[in-house]
Amino acid sequence: MAMGVRVGRFVGGGAVVGLALVLTGCDYWPPALQTQIEQLRSEVQTLTAEKAQLQNQTAALTKAREDLQAQVDDLSRTNRDKTALISSLQNSVTALQERLAKAAKPASAKTAVAKSSAKPAAKPAQKVPVKKKTAAKSVVVR
Repeated sequence: MAMGVRVGRFVGGGAVVGLALVLTGCDYWPPALQTQIEQLRSEVQTLTAEKAQLQNQTAALTKAREDLQAQVDDLSRTNRDKTALISSLQNSVTALQERLAKAAKPASAKTAVAKSSAKPAAKPAQKVPVKKKTAAKSVVVR
């Protein structure tokens, strides 16, 4: 039994020492493990810097997209306004052409009666067709 008590004390003492080492931690790091840890830290710092750079680029691209979308919205609004103006002008031209046609009918009837009663002494000069000037399109650039 004396031997069993000794072994028990030795095992108990070893357990206390082992428990003390576990609680205090191990301060020894092999050089290969230290190198790996430093390499991983370096990679983490590099990736963190790259992540920040990508976030900055994403923010810049988002701002540029918002600016371009605002321009598209503005140009769309301008396009709608110009389309409405063109439509209004076309309606006005059509109405004026109709009024001109109505006004020309009674006048042409009166001139036809006058022409048939009197013979002209000389041939009237032929009219040269007049070219209509086309309105220059203007483009607004902002």
